[in-house]
Amino acid sequence: MVFETTEEAIAQRKEFLFQRKIGVCDIVASAQREKIDASDLGMQDVKLRDLISVLQKNELVDTLLFTGGNSKNGPEYFFRRYLKQHNLALEVVSSTVPRIHKFILPESTRAIKTISLTAPSGAANRAVGSLLEYKKMKAENSEITTIDFRVHQYTPFF
Repeated sequence: MVFETTEEAIAQRKEFLFQRKIGVCDIVASAQREKIDASDLGMQDVKLRDLISVLQKNELVDTLLFTGGNSKNGPEYFFRRYLKQHNLALEVVSSTVPRIHKFILPESTRAIKTISLTAPSGAANRAVGSLLEYKKMKAENSEITTIDFRVHQYTPFF
């Protein structure tokens, strides 16, 4: 697999997602920033995508993966805010990392599962370092890195 930003790498990622029937969608439809960077905290005047409509139109979708948690301006945070606007809430399925929740799609009995994976950002390394599961893995093998932990965490869902 190629990891740089090239046409070949983009084609490989698209094929990976296509083979696994994974769609990618940002919950943030638009936002303003004073400073141009990738920080979630820097987003202002955030407008959220209408994910309920997206889910109602795409009946095969049963799981949403968030790459980031419930910290301010993270994907789970925004999704919770969005659901609240529609008088909905997440129900805990599993509170261990990665946290798993579910909710019932309006006007149906269809349950949608959400899984909050650790963010792939460098800033999330501090959070990974404090996780009990990471500490156990590190104690068993001192060569383990935060990237290895993420691969271990993401693999069951991809």
